[in-house]
Amino acid sequence: MVDTVVQYGQGLLVLLRLVLFGLTLGITLISFQAYQKRRSERLQYAFIGFAFISMGVAVSNIVSQMFASQPAPRVRLFFDMTQTVPFIIGFAMLYVSLYR
Repeated sequence: MVDTVVQYGQGLLVLLRLVLFGLTLGITLISFQAYQKRRSERLQYAFIGFAFISMGVAVSNIVSQMFASQPAPRVRLFFDMTQTVPFIIGFAMLYVSLYR
C-alpha cells in the first residue's frame, strides 16, 4: 500500500515538473516574441533571464532524476552548483531588465 502511494506520488511529481518546465518555456517564448516586436534592451534582458531560468528548471529536473540514489558528496555538490548557477544568472538578468 505504501509503495503504491509512493509510486503515484513520484508519478505526480514528474508530471508537475513537466508542467513547470512547460510554463517556463512558455514565458520564455512570450518574452522572446515581445523582444522581437519592440527590440528594447529591457525586453532583451528579460528574455535572456527567462531563458536561463528555464535552463535552471531543466537542469534541476535532470539532476533530481539522476540522483535517486545518494551519489558521492563531491559529485552531488558539483551538480547542486550546476543547477543553481542558471537561476542566479536568470534572476540577475531579470533584475537588470527591471532596473535599467
